[in-house]
Order: sequence, then structure tokens, then C-alpha cells
Amino acid sequence: MALHQHVRAAEAADSRLDVRPQFAQPGEVAAIPRFRIPEQAMAPDTAYQVVRDELMLDGNARLNLATFVSTWMEPQAQQLMSECFDKNMVDKDEYPQTAEIENRTVKILADLWGASDAEPGVGCSTSGSSEACMLGGLALKWRWRAVRQAAGKAADRPNLVMGSNVQVCWEKFCRYWDVEPRLVPVGQASTHLTPEGAVAHCDENTIGVVAILGSTFDGAYEPVAEIAAALDRLETDGGLDVPIHVDAASGGFVAPFLDPELEWDFRLDRVASINASGHKYGLVFPGVGWMVWRDRAALPEELVFRVDYLGGDMPTFALNFSRPGAQVVAQYYNLLRLGRDGYRRVQQACRDTARWLASEIAALGPFVLVSDGTGIPAFAFRLADGVTAYTVYDVSEALRTRGWQVPAYRMPPDLEEMAVLRIVVRNGFGHDLAELLMDDLRRAVERLDAGGGAPAQEHGSAFHH
Repeated sequence: MALHQHVRAAEAADSRLDVRPQFAQPGEVAAIPRFRIPEQAMAPDTAYQVVRDELMLDGNARLNLATFVSTWMEPQAQQLMSECFDKNMVDKDEYPQTAEIENRTVKILADLWGASDAEPGVGCSTSGSSEACMLGGLALKWRWRAVRQAAGKAADRPNLVMGSNVQVCWEKFCRYWDVEPRLVPVGQASTHLTPEGAVAHCDENTIGVVAILGSTFDGAYEPVAEIAAALDRLETDGGLDVPIHVDAASGGFVAPFLDPELEWDFRLDRVASINASGHKYGLVFPGVGWMVWRDRAALPEELVFRVDYLGGDMPTFALNFSRPGAQVVAQYYNLLRLGRDGYRRVQQACRDTARWLASEIAALGPFVLVSDGTGIPAFAFRLADGVTAYTVYDVSEALRTRGWQVPAYRMPPDLEEMAVLRIVVRNGFGHDLAELLMDDLRRAVERLDAGGGAPAQEHGSAFHH
């Protein structure tokens, strides 16, 4: 969540919003304060119009190629969500069937991610993958601490091993819960965590290794099976038993359908937990993530709270308490509506579009691919070495004039000299829109070639993932 600073300068304190005369009701004021609550109520249609007019300045969500978050759902799903907006997900006694739907969805995902019948998996919905990552990290820390204390050793210097390309939520986890982040450098040879890099950074205080299935920087899958094998050898050679948490925020709803032979999930014994974003390639509007542990032993009982003041004994493990049930119901709708074949067709269409776009951009001339969309349907590209008249930031700005939001940013530490553009292909962004984007990109390149852009040093990062 972004922090917004409240500035009460003299001119800001008096700032007002005009109400158009056509919408102001008789007796209503023609202007309202911008930063203070109005003294009087206004008609609902008037308030609606004031807010709606401001929202026109937002970008078109369908043309937002920066976000991984779903921007389209079927009308039936939207109707179900509207019928569940008033249901509090935490009130499981009051809304038992919504709770049952959450439980069913966890079991479906555990099965989708390779949990065995003997160890069916345990988990919960969350507000998104960031909260799910916090829960997964906490479980790793508590398990590590219990093992250390049982062995009579100190448990005051935990660390978490991950590539420097991790999403910022993992750095937040380490800071919030006093865990040393061991960020393994990436580079030209590999833009993500390698088995050798993971093992080299592990010691007896390592609570776990985070492997990413679908990097936010370039869409690539990290080699989870190879990392697991390297950690298996580490345990055999040195006795260190280091679990893996897979951050499958995007890939968790892609790999099972497009890459079923890829072993990255609970089929690997070393994978203790997995998170995914239902509101990314799970195809749900923003507000739902999923956290699944391979079995009950992977989730320390001390982290589970039981409360009864809502009407019954309710076990809960989450950072948020009250949360709408609408997104959970929508996730279940999608799983029923699409099934395996439907998800496969949707994700394959996204990957096909991403790979076509990547190939067209590579053939355009001034760009070099960093990835090509063969992981999650997203890819990154940079300017070729000989292009110096403009930067990726100029390209991003030129596309924005046509409504396209294509982020430009620098790669992770040790690779930050590389600035890239990234395109995320989601459900609803089909081949026709991709062709329109290519037409606009060609025109943008022609204009930039003719007129150049601002010097590279005048640009900063335009993207925070």
C-alpha cells in the first residue's frame, strides 16, 4: 500500500472541487472542500458524478501492461461478487457456506499443486500474495526456531535466502519480522536465483529458501527442482535441512496448466509451502491470494489463533481479520466455470500472444529480448547497445500518449545498469490488441529515431513492483 503524505499548505487547505451546475441539486453548494469532509450531505447522484469525473483521469485498465492483476471478469462472476460484498470472510459461523467454499478452494489448489492424498495440504485465503508470503515466511521462522530450541541452540539470528530479484514483499517480511535477507546477486548469465547461489548462502540459521515461479522483473521461472536437488545434497553433505517456499504469485495458476511436466510444487519433498495470487493469473479481480502448506506439520500450531466471540470456535492464521468474501467466491466460480481445460486455453492464449509480441519486438531492430514469454505470459526487453538517441523511459512515455502503460525500470542489484521495458499479457489482451500495440510501438520508434529523447541520466525508475 502506498503512503500518501498529507500536506496542509495554506493554498491546499482552501482547495475545492467544483460541482457542475447540471448535477448540483437545489440548495446544494457549487463547490466542496478537497481535503476536509463537507459540512452538509449531498444527493447520491451528485456525489457519484463528482467521484466519477475524477476517476476519468485514471488509465484504461485494459491497456495497463504493467500490472499482473486481472482487469476483466465475466458478468456472472461480477454478479456473484456483488451479492457477496457484504459478507465478512472472517465470520465463518455467520457465513458457513462461504467458509466451505474457501476450504474447498484450498483443497483444489493443494491438489493442483501436487499434494498427496496422504498429506492433503492445509491453507487459507489472503488479501493477496504479499500477505500470503508473510504467512509463509512466519511459518518458516517458527519451524526453524523450534528445531534450534529443541537442539539447545540459540535462535536469534535467522536469515532467509532468495534472489535479489524477489518481489519487495519479501524484503518487507525480513524487515518487519527481524530476519536477515540474504539476497543472492543476479547477473547477465542468470537473471534469477541459481541452485549454486542458493546453497552458497545457506547456513544453520537459514529458515528457508524462496524460489520464484514467475519473476516480476522478466517473467522467468526459477529452477525450483534444481534448487531442491542442490539443497538435498547440502543436507546429505552437511546435515542442513533447509525448506523451500515457492512464491508462485503468478506461475501458480499458469504452470499446472501449460507446463504440467515441470516439477516445482509439492511433488518435491523439500517444498514446504506455496503462495499464489488469485487476482493475477487466477483471473479474479484484485483482493485475493492463497497460501497452502504441504501438510499440517509445515504450519506451526502456535501461529493459529482460535477465537469464539463471533459465535463459535474459529481457527485463523492471517494478518488481516475482516475481509470480504466476494473474491473467494469468485475464485471458486472460475475454478468451476473453466476447469483444467478452460484455464489451459486462457493461459495458452496469453502465452501465445506474449511470445508473438516478443518475436515482433525482437525483429523491430532497436530492442533486445531479456525474456520471451515462455514462463508466465510476460517478457522484458531492452534497447540494443547501439541505440543511444533515446532510452526505454522515452519509449514508455511515447506509448503512454496512446494510452498504453508499459513500465520502464532498472533490473535488480548487480544488474541495475540494465534498464528494460516489460509487457504483461493477461486475459482480455488478445492478438488484436497486441497488433495495435505493435503499430503504436513502431510509430513511437520512428518518432524517437527522428527526434531523439532526453539524456539517459535525466531519467529515474518509473516502476516499483
